Amino acid sequence: MGSRAAAIVLFLTVCITGPSVWALPQAGVAGGEIAQHRLVHLRHGINVSKWFAGLPDATAYTKEHFETAITAQDVELIRAMGFDYVRLSVDPRPMFHEKQADQIDSEYLSELDSAVRMLLDQGLAVDIDIYADPDFKERLASDDESVEEFADFWRALARHWSGLDPDRVFFEILNEPGGKDRYRWYGVEAKLATAIREGAPRHTIVATGAHWSDDDDLVFLEPLRDGNVIYTFHFYEPHVFTHQGATWSTNYWRSLKGVPYPSTPENVQAVMEQVTDPVHRLAIERYGMDHWNAQRIEGEVGQVAAWASHWNVPVICNEFGVYRKNADPAQRAAWISDVRTSLEKHGIGWAMWDYDGGFDVVNRQDGKAVPDLATIRALGFTMPNSPN
Repeated sequence: MGSRAAAIVLFLTVCITGPSVWALPQAGVAGGEIAQHRLVHLRHGINVSKWFAGLPDATAYTKEHFETAITAQDVELIRAMGFDYVRLSVDPRPMFHEKQADQIDSEYLSELDSAVRMLLDQGLAVDIDIYADPDFKERLASDDESVEEFADFWRALARHWSGLDPDRVFFEILNEPGGKDRYRWYGVEAKLATAIREGAPRHTIVATGAHWSDDDDLVFLEPLRDGNVIYTFHFYEPHVFTHQGATWSTNYWRSLKGVPYPSTPENVQAVMEQVTDPVHRLAIERYGMDHWNAQRIEGEVGQVAAWASHWNVPVICNEFGVYRKNADPAQRAAWISDVRTSLEKHGIGWAMWDYDGGFDVVNRQDGKAVPDLATIRALGFTMPNSPN
């Protein structure tokens, strides 16, 4: 068949079947092998969430904060515990200027550059993750002009970092995008990925599903038209266990205490007695009836693995963990171990949430970070000079 005839056949095929025919081969476009190869640097990660993100406003990011929140000793400890990469949350507010989003030179960016270099110098890979506030994400979900500005911002930021080692520096488009319109987010993410690629042609992009980046948000996606992409999801199921005592989300979680893991219809009865609202009490009952255990977690993670296999794309889980406040320490460790084991069974790299926040892998004693050995063991690590 001549080239003209082949082109006509392809055109007619697209007209008849619709544009989805284009989606199927995209995972195999140039760059796919590069992203797969770079997964070796994203096997065992830790989130660092209170260094360049998590503060109440942009003015709180002072030089003193940057020098004390995470120190060189913390970075050395992260490496010594066994982690090979850091997911570095970055608040865009100190750098982002409306109508001039491509103008990002600032003291904050200089401090961020120093932090990235310090992590790289310790042999760690870095996933630079834009960690925006809810108002920022709401604008992306509803305002096209805001999407254009964010694309300008990412293009300039990616160009700024384009000289960094592309094997060990990754650009994550946006943490937990929010919004309920998965179709809109797919379009927004494609726009932002294109901007990053224009700024940094060689680097691997990290993309995610809409809303809270849950596993069901990821499996909704079709891959972007860029082969050099790693896809990520977050795993906190079931939230009534992992977020018991949390004050920032569903209201009744703050009063939950002693929610057991694994769950059975029998062992949730005492918790149900704590809950007066019938709808919330039913949620606890369902948690028991669902028998959340290693097998149940495996069922969830297996769906993501099947999605990745179907599209032939690399995937990681760069958030999972249990809030410490009201969780039994041994059961918390069991959940972490079960999730980590299931991820590794499917060859999925992971990053625990987080270093020293409420889900932490270390405890602060007299200002010094001390590894929590139960958590370390649950992650499959053994600290040197510590009992097994």
